[in-house]
Amino acid sequence: MIKYTKSLLYLFLFFASVINADVIKRIDISGIENISRGTVLEYLLYESGDDINSDQLQIIVNSLQKTGFFQKININFDDNILSVALKENPTIKYVEFVNFENTDILSDEVIDSLKSNFAIKIGRIYNQSLLIEMVNAIVDLYRNNGYYEFKIDTKLDQDDKNRVGIQLNISEGNQALIESLIFNGNKLFAEEDLEDFFDIGKPDFFILNYFTEKDKFNKLELDAGIEKIRNAYLDKGYLDIRVERPEFEFINGKIKIFIEIIEGIQYRLNAVEITGDKKNFSDEYLLSFFDSQIDNYFSRSTVVKTVNEINKLFLNDGYAFATTKTSFKTIKDDSLKLNLLVDIKVDSRVFINRINISGNHRTQDDVIRREIKLNEGSVYSQKEFNESIKRIKRLGYFSDVNYETRRLKDSADKVDIFLTVDETKTGEMSIGLSHSNKTGAAITAGIKQSNILGTGNTFNGSFSNSDAVEEISFYFSNPYFNSEGHHISYGAFNKKIDAENLDTSSYVLDETGLSFGYGIPIDQNTNLSFNSRISNMNLKCGTSLAIYESSQCATNKDLDANISVTLSQNSLNDFYFPSDGMKNIISGTLGLPGSDLQYFMIEGSHRSYSPIKDDLVFKFSSRLGLAGGYGGKDLFFTKRFYEGGASSIRGFDFNSIGSKYPNGRPKGGELSFVTSAGVSSKADFLGIDNENIRLSGFIDGGTVSDRYSNFQLDDIRVSSGVEFSWLTPIGPISVFSAFPIVKKDNDATENFSFELGTTF
Repeated sequence: MIKYTKSLLYLFLFFASVINADVIKRIDISGIENISRGTVLEYLLYESGDDINSDQLQIIVNSLQKTGFFQKININFDDNILSVALKENPTIKYVEFVNFENTDILSDEVIDSLKSNFAIKIGRIYNQSLLIEMVNAIVDLYRNNGYYEFKIDTKLDQDDKNRVGIQLNISEGNQALIESLIFNGNKLFAEEDLEDFFDIGKPDFFILNYFTEKDKFNKLELDAGIEKIRNAYLDKGYLDIRVERPEFEFINGKIKIFIEIIEGIQYRLNAVEITGDKKNFSDEYLLSFFDSQIDNYFSRSTVVKTVNEINKLFLNDGYAFATTKTSFKTIKDDSLKLNLLVDIKVDSRVFINRINISGNHRTQDDVIRREIKLNEGSVYSQKEFNESIKRIKRLGYFSDVNYETRRLKDSADKVDIFLTVDETKTGEMSIGLSHSNKTGAAITAGIKQSNILGTGNTFNGSFSNSDAVEEISFYFSNPYFNSEGHHISYGAFNKKIDAENLDTSSYVLDETGLSFGYGIPIDQNTNLSFNSRISNMNLKCGTSLAIYESSQCATNKDLDANISVTLSQNSLNDFYFPSDGMKNIISGTLGLPGSDLQYFMIEGSHRSYSPIKDDLVFKFSSRLGLAGGYGGKDLFFTKRFYEGGASSIRGFDFNSIGSKYPNGRPKGGELSFVTSAGVSSKADFLGIDNENIRLSGFIDGGTVSDRYSNFQLDDIRVSSGVEFSWLTPIGPISVFSAFPIVKKDNDATENFSFELGTTF
């Protein structure tokens, strides 16, 4: 009975509303100047021909009020005419921020962002509620940076043309400084260890604190430190860790921050259960990834890393959209242990439909595609594609390489890959400028094209003319000579060296020759190459050298013919600024029997990069050279190793290290050893936001021994310094300053060097 009564009541109300409703014949709108009639009609919700009653008039008022466009709204419906009388909010004629000093907090970019986000901009309709929200955002911005005395006064200047100017008068006050961080409840970590998780805190030594500004409060830095504490506890098995909201004590411009830590229970990992679609991978194999973690304290980061490794198994086996989720279950009879549940969800195996390349305005598509080791139609593999991206970056043609994988809407088992490259300058005019305490300034120049007409081939034509070197040379290489990926190179050169001006022995060498090389890929990161070189030499020894090297200077040396074999491995993830991977090269060279110079050379080099944290990268390099004569002949002095200078042991003069002749000139040697270690980072901490700039600190060491049997550790020189590297539109720039740490009394030093157009 009740149900029928309600139905009749609803029916009555419906007919009552219909009876009381009238049809809108016309809509009159008045009072608008800056807002169009069409905009108002959009918010009326009703139009001519619609039925309307008195209750619905309030709905129209509410809709117009929500726009924030109007100060007053008056709605009237009479004789089937809907009359809308409006008074617009003023338009904004200016917005000014005045009397603030801290441009780090309220920079031009921040001000522009505030105006855009809250629509408080010149020409926009003034909205009081939005202005209040923007002011509150500014207050929060300053409070989060320790300005607890901050005040802001809003002044409105409205004219007779219904325009308003907004002036925000800012009184910053003093920025509160941190006196101390005080922790309570911590047992696992000492207070000093917890302080290390924060980039803010009690001040450093006053001179250091001038640069670090560690005691300046920043809410984001405080939250980041608290999150690091949580992660540290989670990595030690404290899954119930709680860090309470910090409390503050603010006295005389100083802040004491109190942080309460509730550690909870430290759990051990009891067992792992893997569920879901495991495809061809057995339980035993998947569980083996966790073997070292069973019965040990639970570590979240280790578990995450292990789960990611398992997920990669499926990604590399063609299951591009596989997901792996984890959950935990405590053991009822042992509250200190828990089980880890790993659930694997796998869709169908995915195949590559299309690989689309964009951004290569000069480089031909096939130059990029031949570095991609996945083909259209093949099974997708994340590992193979990551390796392909590394290969593309190692070409040196692009400053950036990005890709995106998109699933086809009508084919769940197919993906399109969109590869975007940002080309850098591969044709460059190189200029080098260096300064030596002994030889002064030197300038060199050359022209190189590493990607001729976008083909991936290299042509290098150089000409130099200085007191030390006169050279003209041509070099060409094709890294993909045939479909098997073999590479070929050849060149011609003429080079005249006045060694006395190179700070070495006194001789003049005029050499003209040809070179030829052929390479074969072993795998996608390893190549084996064979090279030959033949030249005609015209050598004239100076007076002093003719005495010191009388036997070698007395006989004419006209022909130098040699062959070499080189094995190289390269897994670096970038050409200019690698952050991971290594490059190893080992080569052997033999002066052929029948030529005037009979010698052997064995050289090996290693270069590696490892990410440390964020953009910080550890760099290490080392190279070793060993040479000698054969057939009863000594190693000819022009084939000896020389070290020192920009590409060697920085901080020491070019070719200056090692044994000397009686006149003080470097003698060179049969054994060369150079190593370097350092760290590099982007220059964000200097306020330079540029992906193509790096700052490095380094330590170099090495030596040259006249005979490899005479090598001694106390002959090693060591230097340290800083380097600035910039990949500019006209080529790479490298600047370094270095100072010797371990040196000999008669060593010549080079404290500064600048190079443009070189690889660093």
